[in-house]
Amino acid sequence: MKKILIASILLLGQLSWAQYTDINIVKEVKVKNKGVVVSAHPLASEAGAKILKMGGNAYDAVTATQYALAVVYPQAGNIGGGGFLVGVKSNGEKFTLDYRETAPKKASRDMYLDKKGKADTDLSQNGRLAVGIPGSVAGFFATLKHCKLPMDKIIQPAIDLAEQGFAITEKEADMLNNNKEKFQRHNKSAIVFVKSTPWKAGDILVQKDLAETLKLIQKLGAKGFYEGKTAELLISEMKRGNGIITLEDLKNYKVAERKALEFDYKGNNVVSMPLPSSGGVLLAQMLRMASFENLEKYQQNSTQAVQIMTEAERRAFADRAEYMGDPDFIQDKTSYLISDDYLKNRWKSFSFDKATPSSEVGKIIAQPKESTQTTHISVLDKDGNAASVTTTLNGYYGSKVLVSGAGFFLNNEMDDFSIKPGVPNMFGAVGGEANAIQPNKRMLSSMTPTILLKNGKPYMVVGTPGGTTIPTSVYQSVVNVVDFKLDANISVNAPKFHHQWLPETISVENNFPESTIAELKAKNYVIEKVKQIGKTEMIVLDESGNIHAVADGRGDDSVATE
Repeated sequence: MKKILIASILLLGQLSWAQYTDINIVKEVKVKNKGVVVSAHPLASEAGAKILKMGGNAYDAVTATQYALAVVYPQAGNIGGGGFLVGVKSNGEKFTLDYRETAPKKASRDMYLDKKGKADTDLSQNGRLAVGIPGSVAGFFATLKHCKLPMDKIIQPAIDLAEQGFAITEKEADMLNNNKEKFQRHNKSAIVFVKSTPWKAGDILVQKDLAETLKLIQKLGAKGFYEGKTAELLISEMKRGNGIITLEDLKNYKVAERKALEFDYKGNNVVSMPLPSSGGVLLAQMLRMASFENLEKYQQNSTQAVQIMTEAERRAFADRAEYMGDPDFIQDKTSYLISDDYLKNRWKSFSFDKATPSSEVGKIIAQPKESTQTTHISVLDKDGNAASVTTTLNGYYGSKVLVSGAGFFLNNEMDDFSIKPGVPNMFGAVGGEANAIQPNKRMLSSMTPTILLKNGKPYMVVGTPGGTTIPTSVYQSVVNVVDFKLDANISVNAPKFHHQWLPETISVENNFPESTIAELKAKNYVIEKVKQIGKTEMIVLDESGNIHAVADGRGDDSVATE
């Protein structure tokens, strides 16, 4: 058993006792009869665990963790973005909450096209016009009916973190330094994330404006964000550039409660997110197509396993481009797309001899490749309630625009629409008419919060950030545990790979097996090495009640227990 890894940042100098200056990163925990929280930041995980200790359940804890991530993980944690929650209660009840951002009322299909009809992706990715109506805070309040504690207690750890300040890690310092020029370009007033000297590990980040915004939410509820002072500050920010969100847009935002997408995989009940997240549909397609080849008889990351899984990914992502979007605006073809008859027909062109050309499953369009950023939280409480939540601003720090006087970053989720059918977004995903821009529409997502049940009880809680690599990383996580019988630690930290139909390449992490790479190249696969694919947060619960929680070793991700 891999030992628990604990990394501590010890600070020198005189610091206020109230500041959060000891950062303990716990990568792996094995416990029984205790609640566990896994997230992208140790202080956020600890905030969730604190709420569990106060008598909260998994939904209290996951909400507290999301609020805390908005403070300590501003590159992706947020109140200015959106997300999806998949929940399974100890009584068997399953539910999902869709608090994905929506397009403003003034949005239009061609809003990012120049006079010649060319797509301007800078407008959809940076600045105020890139912003969709935030859904996170509404989502937190929609979660409240499943909670045990009042919101004023759930939000308090985040207020403390923002008001008192915390020590940033080396990775956070690097992120802030690398984005300094973008912050200055897209903000007309000074912001707390920019200072004259470079950030370094151990520096204290205090966010007074954000603390006041959180206090308004604590005092006034969701209206403390969508109406009144905070809403007015957000609209003032829109007017400083070319933003189109209005007070009416904010006031009219609604969370969608959707029926969970459920399917069987080798005796496990998989519960995931339906459209407008493509993640659950892709996961169902990929797992079912891979099962046609008896995947369990191969080894993890062997040539045969990677080829089977890659070809399933290729076909699923081609379907994503053609069929998937907001189910309130299109005909939802999920049942058809995950049916055995459809998938068996889709799989007929598979051959172990060589790669299937992507042209056989969709029209080839050249695509750029860019980095990804989202964040995921997995929670299981001692009573067996499970929550899997993926939330995002889309790119790093979203649109790079901070709401002046309110202290939070705004998303750039409008880029997740097909800004022009056939033109790829920042993650290289091509979209078609189903995901074209329309007012009040939710943009297609790749987020894949997922819970597996065995005999009706939670068996695995899993998810990851990573844009279009999210569904494929969750796919690999499920296969690693269910088919290859690997433990949670190996499953999370083993080298990952990714294919998304276009571009016609398999992305592999730098430490991927060279023998597999060589054999895949011999079958006409194009391989591209990348530094990192996702940061998976996983909890596995065995039949004896033993809980194994693992935070991904690729970042500052951390586990906390009650």
